[in-house]
This record gives sequence, structure tokens and C-alpha cells, in this order.
Amino acid sequence: MPRKVVDLGSGQALLDIASYGRSAQRPLTPRQRLQIALTVRRAPEVMVKVSGGARDLGGVEAHFGYLGREGSLGVETDYGWQLAGKGFEKKIVPDWDLDLWAHRRQDARSIRGTRRPAKLVHNIIFSMPPGTPPGKLIKAVRRLAENQFAMKHRYAMVLHTDESHPHVHLVVKAVSEQGERLNLRKATLRTWRQQFATHLRELGVAANATERAVRGQHRTPKYDAIYRAMQRNESTRERKEVRELATKSPAAFGRHLKGRSKLERTWSNVVSGWYTVAQMLQKEHHSNLADEVRYFVARMAPPITDQQHLAGKILNQSHALKRAHPPESAGNLSDQQRERNGPDAYSYTR
Repeated sequence: MPRKVVDLGSGQALLDIASYGRSAQRPLTPRQRLQIALTVRRAPEVMVKVSGGARDLGGVEAHFGYLGREGSLGVETDYGWQLAGKGFEKKIVPDWDLDLWAHRRQDARSIRGTRRPAKLVHNIIFSMPPGTPPGKLIKAVRRLAENQFAMKHRYAMVLHTDESHPHVHLVVKAVSEQGERLNLRKATLRTWRQQFATHLRELGVAANATERAVRGQHRTPKYDAIYRAMQRNESTRERKEVRELATKSPAAFGRHLKGRSKLERTWSNVVSGWYTVAQMLQKEHHSNLADEVRYFVARMAPPITDQQHLAGKILNQSHALKRAHPPESAGNLSDQQRERNGPDAYSYTR
């Protein structure tokens, strides 16, 4: 029997700014006004992303071993237990019946002839900027997990504070106790972001969850592996783009034009929406917040494409390299250097 797929989330953005610029709206709700205030005051944005997981039993154990730092960190389960110590990850597979699900899935794959198995667990990361109290961070994730998964999907979580931004890994069993598979979509993550931010605010932590375009951010989001490779300057995709930009490739120019057109449409809708929001706030006698909205829009940076951003990055690196290693002019050369460079170099600079 095929398992039912559960799609969490309404698919609706809490603050759909672009829609305000296209049509008249009903009066703003208190919740919407709070979201507007948090956004224009640039409250810290929460981050929720799906990163990895595991498709086989060995992968599940290796994943938990890594997250628990080989037993040195306590991994909290949905029953409130703290698992730690060497080999703790081996207890999770039988406790979650993952071995049974892997066997059933293997039988189904054999019948269908499917090659790539579905995930046994999902790894979801909840993160906040540096300075966020780690205790409140994991407490907010705990509340979200209880609301979303209690008595349905088995889950476990662990707090990491070894990086500048504290974050929590929430590992969720992909198939619920009722046999329903968790289907993670963008709408699902949007809903979780909003709930995560709400739980943080309830704990006294300033937190917000809005769309990138609403905040005036234009960079295309990257997959985690691609982003990390770019941070290390090891991205093959970025190197290819650099080569195409250097040779003025028609393909790169076409991507720039297409991206520029899309960015400008989005930018126009967002700006129009924000000014409509300011008018609505003014009409509803929230003039101070209306002024904050106008000031926020005035400070939004104009949109640039990924190609323009990359070109600026290359130019800045070039300028930094020239400042670190300035070219030597003939006037600054010693007699020995002039002799070593030869008469042609000297006569050319003159």
C-alpha cells in the first residue's frame, strides 16, 4: 500500500509585500504590523534549512555520530532522554525501527526497480546570528519539534556552539509512526521559520522570518555545499562563471540580462508594496511606523545580478592584490635592480 505524503505548511507568506502594491488590501492585522516593525528595524533573521540526512542505516549512525561529536555532546530525543558516550548512535536505529523501515523499503525498491532509496532521516538546521543565547535557541527548537512531530515522527536534536552562530540540528525520522512520509517543501520551511521566530520572541529573543526580496536582498540562495565551496574559493561553478565573464561569453551575458530583468520586476513590486504599506499605516494612524517604512525603503540597495556581484568581487580582489604588491617604477629601482632588469626595461620606463 502506498504511504500518504504529508505536506506541512500553508504555502502563504506572512508578509506578502508585493501583493500590497498590486491591489487594495484589508486593514493590517496586529500580527502583520509586528512583522513590518521587525523587518524595517532589521531584527535578526532566523535560518531554517535542510542539510543532508541519511538513506541507509550506516549513514544514520555516521550522521548521529558526527552531530554528537562521537558522544562528547548530549543528543536530546523526543522522549527527553540525553544520549551520549561512545557508540550512543547505535541505540537510535533499533529504537526508531529504522532497520524495519529499511528492510520494507528495500523490498519495495526490488519490486519497482527503483535505484536511489528515499531518506530514512532528515537533518534540519535551525540557526541564529552570533550573540543569541544558546539555551533559548534550543528551547525554541524544542517547542517547534513538540508542536510539529510529537506522537508522529521520532526526532532528536543537538546544540552546536563551536561556530560563531549557534545552531541546532534537528534529525527527524522521515516516516511517521502512522506510516506517513514527511515531504519537505519550501512552504514547509517557510512555516517553520515563522514558528521558530515566534518561539524565540516568546523567550525574549528578537527574531524575524521574512522573504529575502522583502528585505531588499537580491543574491540567489545557494545550496550549502556550493556556498561553502565559494567561501573557500574552491567553487568550480564560480570559476566557470569567472572564465565566461572574462571572455565576455554570450551565455554569461544572457544570464545577466535574464537575471537583471527578473530582479527589476521583483524590486519594483517590493518597493511599490512597501510604499502602499506606508500609506495604509498612515491611514490607520500608525504614522511613526509609516515613517520607519519609508526610511527602510530609502536605504534599500539597488538590485544587482549574481554576475555583477561576481565581477565586483573579482575587481576588489584585483585592487587588493595591487595594493599588497605595488608595481615597481623605474624611479624606485636601485642600480642593481636596473642592471638585473636590463637596459630595455630601463629605457622603456623613461
